[in-house]
Amino acid sequence: MDVFYKIIGVAIVTCIAFLVVKPIRSDFAIIISIVGGVVIVFFLLSYLSDIFDVFNTIFTTSGVNSSLYGVIFKIIGIGYLTDFTASICSDTGNSGLGDKVLLGGKIIILVMALPIVTSILDIVMELLPS
Repeated sequence: MDVFYKIIGVAIVTCIAFLVVKPIRSDFAIIISIVGGVVIVFFLLSYLSDIFDVFNTIFTTSGVNSSLYGVIFKIIGIGYLTDFTASICSDTGNSGLGDKVLLGGKIIILVMALPIVTSILDIVMELLPS
Protein backbone atom coordinates (compact mmCIF):
# COMPACT_ATOMS: atom_id res chain seq x y z
CA MET A 1 0.00 0.00 0.00
CA ASP A 2 3.01 2.24 0.53
CA VAL A 3 3.71 2.24 -3.23
CA PHE A 4 0.13 3.30 -3.88
CA TYR A 5 0.60 6.42 -1.76
CA LYS A 6 3.85 7.20 -3.57
CA ILE A 7 2.09 6.88 -6.91
CA ILE A 8 -0.72 9.17 -5.79
CA GLY A 9 1.80 11.68 -4.43
CA VAL A 10 3.87 11.73 -7.61
CA ALA A 11 0.72 12.05 -9.73
CA ILE A 12 -0.60 15.00 -7.73
CA VAL A 13 2.78 16.79 -7.67
CA THR A 14 3.20 16.15 -11.41
CA CYS A 15 -0.25 17.50 -12.20
CA ILE A 16 0.28 20.63 -10.10
CA ALA A 17 3.71 21.24 -11.63
CA PHE A 18 2.23 20.68 -15.09
CA LEU A 19 -0.54 23.22 -14.48
CA VAL A 20 1.86 25.81 -13.06
CA VAL A 21 4.48 25.45 -15.80
CA LYS A 22 2.17 25.02 -18.83
CA PRO A 23 1.21 28.70 -19.24
CA ILE A 24 4.86 29.72 -18.98
CA ARG A 25 6.66 26.94 -20.92
CA SER A 26 4.41 24.35 -22.49
CA ASP A 27 7.43 22.34 -23.72
CA PHE A 28 8.67 21.89 -20.13
CA ALA A 29 5.16 21.00 -19.01
CA ILE A 30 5.14 18.02 -21.37
CA ILE A 31 8.54 16.92 -20.07
CA ILE A 32 7.25 17.18 -16.49
CA SER A 33 4.28 15.00 -17.41
CA ILE A 34 6.47 12.37 -19.06
CA VAL A 35 8.95 12.29 -16.16
CA GLY A 36 6.10 11.92 -13.66
CA GLY A 37 4.74 8.97 -15.64
CA VAL A 38 8.14 7.32 -15.84
CA VAL A 39 8.68 7.71 -12.07
CA ILE A 40 5.33 6.03 -11.44
CA VAL A 41 6.28 3.15 -13.75
CA PHE A 42 9.55 2.70 -11.84
CA PHE A 43 7.60 2.41 -8.59
CA LEU A 44 5.65 -0.45 -10.13
CA LEU A 45 8.67 -2.39 -11.37
CA SER A 46 9.12 -4.02 -7.96
CA TYR A 47 5.87 -5.91 -8.50
CA LEU A 48 7.02 -7.50 -11.74
CA SER A 49 8.83 -10.39 -10.07
CA ASP A 50 5.61 -11.39 -8.31
CA ILE A 51 3.77 -11.32 -11.62
CA PHE A 52 6.47 -13.42 -13.32
CA ASP A 53 6.28 -16.00 -10.53
CA VAL A 54 2.51 -16.36 -10.83
CA PHE A 55 2.65 -16.73 -14.60
CA ASN A 56 5.47 -19.24 -14.31
CA THR A 57 3.36 -21.32 -11.91
CA ILE A 58 0.38 -21.14 -14.25
CA PHE A 59 2.42 -22.29 -17.22
CA THR A 60 4.11 -25.17 -15.39
CA THR A 61 0.84 -26.53 -14.00
CA SER A 62 -1.27 -26.02 -17.12
CA GLY A 63 1.00 -27.79 -19.58
CA VAL A 64 0.77 -24.95 -22.09
CA ASN A 65 3.78 -24.55 -24.36
CA SER A 66 6.40 -22.53 -22.47
CA SER A 67 7.29 -20.51 -25.58
CA LEU A 68 3.97 -18.73 -25.16
CA TYR A 69 5.22 -17.36 -21.82
CA GLY A 70 7.36 -14.76 -23.57
CA VAL A 71 4.62 -13.94 -26.05
CA ILE A 72 2.16 -13.14 -23.27
CA PHE A 73 4.60 -10.78 -21.58
CA LYS A 74 5.36 -9.09 -24.90
CA ILE A 75 1.65 -8.60 -25.48
CA ILE A 76 1.20 -7.13 -22.00
CA GLY A 77 4.20 -4.85 -22.51
CA ILE A 78 2.95 -3.68 -25.89
CA GLY A 79 -0.45 -2.93 -24.36
CA TYR A 80 0.98 -0.83 -21.56
CA LEU A 81 3.52 0.99 -23.74
CA THR A 82 0.88 1.69 -26.36
CA ASP A 83 -1.48 3.15 -23.77
CA PHE A 84 1.32 5.19 -22.18
CA THR A 85 2.39 6.57 -25.57
CA ALA A 86 -1.18 7.37 -26.58
CA SER A 87 -1.66 9.23 -23.29
CA ILE A 88 1.45 11.29 -23.96
CA CYS A 89 0.15 12.07 -27.44
CA SER A 90 -3.17 13.19 -25.97
CA ASP A 91 -1.39 15.31 -23.33
CA THR A 92 0.43 17.15 -26.11
CA GLY A 93 -2.80 17.81 -27.96
CA ASN A 94 -2.28 15.08 -30.56
CA SER A 95 -5.21 12.87 -29.67
CA GLY A 96 -5.58 11.82 -33.31
CA LEU A 97 -2.03 10.48 -33.27
CA GLY A 98 -2.74 8.80 -29.94
CA ASP A 99 -5.72 7.03 -31.50
CA LYS A 100 -3.50 5.75 -34.32
CA VAL A 101 -0.95 4.49 -31.79
CA LEU A 102 -3.72 2.60 -29.96
CA LEU A 103 -4.97 1.10 -33.22
CA GLY A 104 -1.46 0.01 -34.16
CA GLY A 105 -0.94 -1.53 -30.73
CA LYS A 106 -4.20 -3.46 -30.95
CA ILE A 107 -3.32 -4.84 -34.38
CA ILE A 108 0.14 -5.90 -33.21
CA ILE A 109 -1.37 -7.55 -30.12
CA LEU A 110 -3.87 -9.41 -32.28
CA VAL A 111 -1.12 -10.72 -34.55
CA MET A 112 1.04 -11.74 -31.58
CA ALA A 113 -1.92 -13.50 -29.92
CA LEU A 114 -2.48 -15.87 -32.87
CA PRO A 115 -0.06 -18.54 -31.55
CA ILE A 116 -1.90 -18.47 -28.22
CA VAL A 117 -5.24 -18.98 -29.94
CA THR A 118 -3.90 -21.87 -32.00
CA SER A 119 -2.37 -23.45 -28.90
CA ILE A 120 -5.70 -23.24 -27.09
CA LEU A 121 -7.46 -24.77 -30.09
CA ASP A 122 -4.93 -27.63 -30.12
CA ILE A 123 -5.64 -28.32 -26.44
CA VAL A 124 -9.40 -28.27 -27.04
CA MET A 125 -9.05 -30.60 -30.03
CA GLU A 126 -7.07 -33.07 -27.89
CA LEU A 127 -9.85 -33.07 -25.30
CA LEU A 128 -12.60 -33.83 -27.82
CA PRO A 129 -13.33 -37.50 -28.49
CA SER A 130 -12.25 -38.74 -31.91
